[in-house]
Amino acid sequence: MADASALERRVLVLAPSGRDATLASQVLEQAQIAAVVCPDVAALVAAMDEGAGAAVLANEALTPEVIAPLAAHLHHQPAWSDFPLLIFTARAASASENRRTLEAFAELGNVTALERPVHPLTMVSATRAALRARARQYAARAALSDRERDVRQRDEFLALLGHELRNPLGALRNAATMVERSGGEIPGLHRPLAIIDRQLRHLTQLVDDLLDVARVTSGKIALKVVPVDVVAATRAMVDEMAKVSRERRLQIDLRAPSEAVVVMADPVRLDQILTNLLTNALKYTPSQGRIDVSVGVEHGEAVLRVADTGVGLSAEMLPTIFEPFTQAARTLDRSQGGIGLGLSVVRALARLHGGDVAVTSEGLGRGSEFVVRLPHAPAARVEAAATAAAVEPLANTPRHILIVEDGADNRESLQELLEGLGHRVDTAIDGERGVEQALAERPEVALVDIGLPRLDGYEVARRIRGAMGSKIFLIALTGYGQPDDRARAAAAGFDVHITKPLDFRTLERLLAGGQGGHLH
Repeated sequence: MADASALERRVLVLAPSGRDATLASQVLEQAQIAAVVCPDVAALVAAMDEGAGAAVLANEALTPEVIAPLAAHLHHQPAWSDFPLLIFTARAASASENRRTLEAFAELGNVTALERPVHPLTMVSATRAALRARARQYAARAALSDRERDVRQRDEFLALLGHELRNPLGALRNAATMVERSGGEIPGLHRPLAIIDRQLRHLTQLVDDLLDVARVTSGKIALKVVPVDVVAATRAMVDEMAKVSRERRLQIDLRAPSEAVVVMADPVRLDQILTNLLTNALKYTPSQGRIDVSVGVEHGEAVLRVADTGVGLSAEMLPTIFEPFTQAARTLDRSQGGIGLGLSVVRALARLHGGDVAVTSEGLGRGSEFVVRLPHAPAARVEAAATAAAVEPLANTPRHILIVEDGADNRESLQELLEGLGHRVDTAIDGERGVEQALAERPEVALVDIGLPRLDGYEVARRIRGAMGSKIFLIALTGYGQPDDRARAAAAGFDVHITKPLDFRTLERLLAGGQGGHLH
């Protein structure tokens, strides 16, 4: 069988008369152009699927029974393809006949009409031009394939990187929680614990931004859209940032209407937009500076403004500030930190919600203002969020818990935290032992890492769920946090998917039967 490149250089010939097809093939072969005669349109379409550079067709062959399947096939070409057709037409007696001929072939797309009698030189030169154009299409296909492969490899690398970074972050978060719970009242310990907590959150945000840029560019972010009050969400985020602003001696103020400003949005992603904009303002505003946040409605849009008195942006920087890995005032000291992804994520998420973001600045040292606009949904009603779980003490029902985790620091620190709450905790260091331990000990809850040796966490969940059914609550506790990972976890039988580093309060609520848990 011919190799793919040879197939892609051949010319297909369809003519109602065997003599016409033979003559056309002979002319092409004499010019060192491979030609293949197709007996009918089905053979032509099949040969096009295998690979071809162009097709030569006689006008008489293009009956309605031929044009319909050929046009349908050409309509479903991939984006890179525009298959060239050379059609021998009869000499037209008038301009109107020429126009009717061209209109008849319009639905076939990339058509070159060659009026009979066709000189062999004209036929060969037109065919070679079509083959050159087709070769460029195949080159575009190869470039697209290479790009898709590179994007796929990048996404796989970032998913692995996220997992490898989240594992040590998880252990650090557990250790910090242990210190906070056992020694939080020791004089002088509060400040270093606060530093650890702040930097852990910063590192986690960097990992999230890195992965989110990859998800957005790959189209892998799925929004869970509900009515959201931008005023309430912004007020909560400003309150959360107030402590950081005081530590940095910055003033942060919110101006918002008393009534709700409702948008249809994913609450998690809206919080991410707010977090990244406020973090950016805090990062680039010197001490004694000011950050003004406002929410309102303008021309049918919900508008969020974050203005600061910080370092500002040069005119050259304004057009690129939302591009990945772009930062204002890059310096060798790296005092502000970050990798220049937060604003890129803001723009991507705003656009996913049908909105956009813009920035203005009067220049370096004169501050900047970021403005997010989202479609306003005044008719939508925001349901009041239940807050009882946040204020009521959690029921400390002792559980029998199995931890399946190969990382010693994560496993041992989590075991100590859970035992400190009165739970009975067993551990396993790989997937096979995790399944054996679960079936032998019959725990109520299993916290299972995904990247386990011997059996991965998905297979562990399938086997435990198959043997114990609904008698066990399965929690995936993992560094893999992309949407595909969550879907795979649910399909394997997990009840909940938690991405490291673990917020221990979240786990406490799950064990107490809150936040969607089904424990009794």
